[in-house]
Amino acid sequence: MPTTTERRAHRPLAALRADQARWRRGFWGDVHQRTRDVTIPTIWDSLSDAATSPGLRNFRIAAGLETGTHVGPPFMDGDLYKWLEAAVARLETDPDDALAATVEEVAGLIASVQQENGYLHTPTAIAARNDEEAAPLADRFNFETYNLGHLITAAVRHHEVTGSTVLLDAARAAAGFLEHLAADKPLELARSAICPSHYMGVIDLYRATGEERYLRLAQAFVRVRDDFDGGDDNQDRLPVRDQTVAAGHAVRANYLYAGLADLVAETGEDELRAVLERLWTDVVGTKIYVTGGCGALYDGASPDGYPWQGEISRVHQAYGRAYQLPNTTAHAESCANIGMIFWSERMLALTGEARYADVIEQIAFNSLLGSVSLAGSEYFYTNALRQVRGLPYPLRRPGDTGQVVVPEPPPSDERLRQRYLSCFCCPPNIARVLATFHERVASLADDGVYVHLYGGSDVDVADGHGARLALREDSDYPWDGRITFTVTDAAGALPLHLRVPGWSSGATLTVNGEPVEVSAPGTYTRVARTWAAGDVVVLDLPMPVRTLRAHRLAEEVTNQVTVRRGPVVYCLESADLPAGARLEQAALRRGTALRPVEATIGDVRVVALEGELVELPVHDGGALYDDLEDGPLRPVPARLVPYFSWGNRGAGEMSVWLPVVW
Repeated sequence: MPTTTERRAHRPLAALRADQARWRRGFWGDVHQRTRDVTIPTIWDSLSDAATSPGLRNFRIAAGLETGTHVGPPFMDGDLYKWLEAAVARLETDPDDALAATVEEVAGLIASVQQENGYLHTPTAIAARNDEEAAPLADRFNFETYNLGHLITAAVRHHEVTGSTVLLDAARAAAGFLEHLAADKPLELARSAICPSHYMGVIDLYRATGEERYLRLAQAFVRVRDDFDGGDDNQDRLPVRDQTVAAGHAVRANYLYAGLADLVAETGEDELRAVLERLWTDVVGTKIYVTGGCGALYDGASPDGYPWQGEISRVHQAYGRAYQLPNTTAHAESCANIGMIFWSERMLALTGEARYADVIEQIAFNSLLGSVSLAGSEYFYTNALRQVRGLPYPLRRPGDTGQVVVPEPPPSDERLRQRYLSCFCCPPNIARVLATFHERVASLADDGVYVHLYGGSDVDVADGHGARLALREDSDYPWDGRITFTVTDAAGALPLHLRVPGWSSGATLTVNGEPVEVSAPGTYTRVARTWAAGDVVVLDLPMPVRTLRAHRLAEEVTNQVTVRRGPVVYCLESADLPAGARLEQAALRRGTALRPVEATIGDVRVVALEGELVELPVHDGGALYDDLEDGPLRPVPARLVPYFSWGNRGAGEMSVWLPVVW
């Protein structure tokens, strides 16, 4: 019998734990198994192999178990913390004695490196062991607070799952160090608050311990940030309550706003909640890719169009201006897309509005899954929407910032996922999100159970007042829109709320064969009744192939379209064009029918779209400008594949957007 899920006073929806919601079968069940069996183990193989990664060895050197110097970027400590969080989540869903022993060994190693004042940063610790000068917070891009935030979050999950206090004690000490900074060195804290995972971390600690000091600490983070004269690169140019549009580094923005949403869930501050709703709407309405990617620009200028040129600065991984969404040079770092999931799920919990779940689904089925190979062991750092041959400039990738030798990345026109990246922040982030993806299945509220995502779940919840509802979902979602819920156990009349996706039209719902009125797309349909084991609820979501255009100001896709079926965005790969046809020649004729067909890419079953494209008479003479070619539009057969599956068949060209012709 599951325990009652805790709800907060200002957060009406509470996510379910592993004993209450699981991906047991279907699409997400397969992803869960892949994450468990491949992704988490292979990331550990990389981090623990000193010939590949310094991730573990840095801690061993800092602990005095080995000699050497720090190698890798200063935020690499966080990579180990994120992997640890993923591994602990795996222990919760799939206990494993060998993994448990590794987790406890790593936890002890981490704790052994921590200073008495709670500070923990392997570059500084290693420098001290080597009698080199290295002061804490000497450089804002040393990412100490980012690392400590990930440590605290991993520590809370470790304690919740294992009962051990080894890392929880380290988390308390780390929070104590941050309290010291907030009280005695606020300028240093504000300046060092790069990529602020510590906002989410200390709220996690507050919820785990119930100690008000950690809530006050989160409030102090906002206060010192508001008093700091920074820039858009870290969202500290303006006080947070004065911000009207999302700007600057997208990972840092999304982490900040997710942490602020956590704070609102505890304080109920209406002004800050309104700010977050405004910023989220700005991103979703003007700055997010159709795949859910965030942070379009490798480098942007901030503030855009500002008259005082001396105050304009470069912003890396920038959100950019509204509708500025390049495709070949799309940045869309995997961590930024994950940060948008964090932010959206917190806004969903605050509001109960399905639009936030729609965006979680958009990211999950497209950019999130696209950032990891179908085998589960290779990763993208950036997530482009177009790949072309012969690009005359290299696309910057995460550089090798240490002494570890890593394989040279392929040429820019052969962008492929890599098993190990010298900037390894994204792979363990992907792992921890997928390892905990069951927490995004559904939520419990005072007025019932809200089911957000579909794809093979079991849900079993009680409301604390004697009502209980256990459901088994069977579906072939996202390939088929018929979703069947069978009540496996029940007591009382706990209402069921099913999300009707914003992309859907014409949805129907039945309970034991009897029709139930369905609410509008982008809302939850409520079914209230006294449930009994064997009751069957069927939500049917028609999945026509849809052709989408972009806003008129999205210049890079003017007169182009993309194709989506259900929540899945499709793309064209050169591997699916006839011999001799090139990607830039492929166009879609208006009104062309594309039919769903089953296909296999690698060992993974997908639904592709087959139909007839048009081959444009393009001659690539190499001139910057040339006469328009005159010739017939030749029909060619082609297949579109899910965006998340691209790049799994070797090097080739790809595009999410295609020209449209009449």
